[in-house]
Amino acid sequence: MKFAVYLPPQAQTETVPVLYYLSGLTCTEENFTTKAGAQQFAAKYGVMLVAPDTSPRQTGIPGEDDDWDFGSGAGFYVDATQQPWQTHYQMYSYITRELPALIADHFPGNPERQGIFGHSMGGHGALICALKNPRQYRSVSAFAPIVAPMRCPWGQKAFTGYLGSDQATWRAYDASELVRTTQLDSPILIDQGTADAFLDKQLMPQVFQQACAEAGQPLTLRMQQGYDHSYYFIATFMEDHLRHHAERLWN
Repeated sequence: MKFAVYLPPQAQTETVPVLYYLSGLTCTEENFTTKAGAQQFAAKYGVMLVAPDTSPRQTGIPGEDDDWDFGSGAGFYVDATQQPWQTHYQMYSYITRELPALIADHFPGNPERQGIFGHSMGGHGALICALKNPRQYRSVSAFAPIVAPMRCPWGQKAFTGYLGSDQATWRAYDASELVRTTQLDSPILIDQGTADAFLDKQLMPQVFQQACAEAGQPLTLRMQQGYDHSYYFIATFMEDHLRHHAERLWN
């Protein structure tokens, strides 16, 4: 597994908060680092950025590269229970346990000050990681996240392949289900473009918004007029998200 790290200037003299960014379908660790424009704001706010790849690669699993929305580049941030994926596709454990341990051992990041955010499939990953580990992450946000994977084609395909046909097991990786039983101390920030081609069938932010309202989870859902699903959208609002995290990670 590859991952990218950006160290802000402040890391030369002190440990700094660590902010994990999870990318979407088909992406590697390079998409965020080259397209999001986040480094300037990480430097401004003194936050380390960590951007992992979205799946294992070249595992030898037959067909792992056949579909753009399943297998390579589409780990969906779950721990697979179905063969042949179970052996390698343990993305949830990698993101929440293995990778933070590596960062703590080799970089000047403060493990007591972690945040997480992401885009699309990665937004889904960020939300579930935060909701399943409310003491580990002080802050969470997302760009156009898949918030109800049990109800959308992308999620249903991934969950069936990685977790099996028993939908009761899927709830552990669905943010709109998790938020009904676990609330966070910090508010959740979500930006969503109104011209996003995946808005109605795959993303469905209103489902998560309703679940948060019913559970009492603070949520700021900003519907950004005319924006699509691209990194131009992400880059436009990146500073807002870095500020959102920095305010919670430094305090």
